[in-house]
Amino acid sequence: MLVIITYDVNTQTPNGKKRLRKIAKQCQNYGQRVQNSVFECILDYSKALEVQNILSKIIDKEKDSLRFYFITKNHKNKVVHIGSKFTLDLEGPLII
Repeated sequence: MLVIITYDVNTQTPNGKKRLRKIAKQCQNYGQRVQNSVFECILDYSKALEVQNILSKIIDKEKDSLRFYFITKNHKNKVVHIGSKFTLDLEGPLII
């Protein structure tokens, strides 16, 4: 399934900036950044729970937020992209 992960981290302190970097790094392990604080990930349910658990341990629940959107059927038909940022087909072959 396609899982969209979004986050908003309070970066007014050095600890907040550190949390932001940790969140982004963890998200890169599971999917592709499509905007500054938005990642698209192809995950099964157990991997989705795994990343949710990891990220929830990093954030400050009083200052930061995480959102997970689960798109289960025909996700390619449910995402429309307009603009300049190139995205990869997460399920296609990776050729560099």
